[in-house]
Amino acid sequence: MKIAILGTRGIPNNYGGFEQFAEYLSLGLAKRGHEVTVYNPHFHPLDKKNFNGVNIIKIYSPEAFLGGGAANFIYDFLCLNDAYNKGFDVIYELGYGSAAISYFLLSFKKGKAVLITNMDGLEWKRQKWNALIKWLTKKSEKMAINLSDYIISDNVGIQNYYRNVHKKESIFLPYGAELTNELDKNFLQQYNLRPKNYFLVIARLEPENNIELIINGHLKSMSAETLVIIGNTKSKYGEHLKQRYASLKIRFLGGIYNKLAIDSLRHFSKSYLHGHSVGGTNPSLLEAMSCGCFIIAHDNEFNRSVLDSNAYFFSDVSGLSKIFNEIDQVLQGSSEMVEKNLEKIKAVYEWGKIISDHEVFFEDCVTKQHTA
Repeated sequence: MKIAILGTRGIPNNYGGFEQFAEYLSLGLAKRGHEVTVYNPHFHPLDKKNFNGVNIIKIYSPEAFLGGGAANFIYDFLCLNDAYNKGFDVIYELGYGSAAISYFLLSFKKGKAVLITNMDGLEWKRQKWNALIKWLTKKSEKMAINLSDYIISDNVGIQNYYRNVHKKESIFLPYGAELTNELDKNFLQQYNLRPKNYFLVIARLEPENNIELIINGHLKSMSAETLVIIGNTKSKYGEHLKQRYASLKIRFLGGIYNKLAIDSLRHFSKSYLHGHSVGGTNPSLLEAMSCGCFIIAHDNEFNRSVLDSNAYFFSDVSGLSKIFNEIDQVLQGSSEMVEKNLEKIKAVYEWGKIISDHEVFFEDCVTKQHTA
């Protein structure tokens, strides 16, 4: 098959979850003999037209001048327009927020391409958006659902939402993960950390990821351990967090993209805290599971669908503070939870399975399209 993957900031990943997903999926499909193309914005540092067997097409993005949604709309429009001219069998759009309008504007060019959208989370719930943006994003959600040939939900909770709210069936195809088999304690020394003597958060520093809730829960507890936060602090909200919560108990390490380093920091933490709340299956949660972390997660349908009962859950500052205060007792029952999460990674989220499931689904979609 000729497969195009759109909607990300490009591969190799130096940004976030969808980029990591695009990298693993594209490389896996290319190794299986498919002709795979990933669209990168022009400012991505990769200066080659091929990355480990995956074709790279760079498209101009005016992000430096427009920023945010307007730039993303232009970039997504240009990517989709180019893809429709290339004769792909499958166009796989990761995320709908700024791409849905282009589905309508370019529908006359679609041809035989199968348009599949991975819907991600409930984007209109993001706290950083004002009322108008939330309204527009919700409209885009409906547009993407109606104009896509198929939609993918990466989380059972998201799948239920589309079924109940939009009366639309979707296929459950989550992100993948692989069990960690290489660790190095020396990375802890670089950050002046000791094994099992710190708590860890890895996330984009956005309000809906409940970073402030986690920080306040820790500060109001009697815990003496450091709370380590990994994520890009150069955004406006990131700067706000750094300035407001300057404390010996809180350390912001910025973005770290060395996999061995970040896996080691995960594994040797006392606990990994996951605050994501707007839906979807977040790669950082799967990676924490695959690194053998004991997990404390925000209590919502999406996190519970991934973790089942194999974590401790919080919904407010006082509840989280209580967990911090009782962490030694809590950890006494943690080994069974950790083991069950490792088993779930192998059974449900293993990368080979995820790539195979996508391959079978794409082939089925293409067959149906060509025989219609």
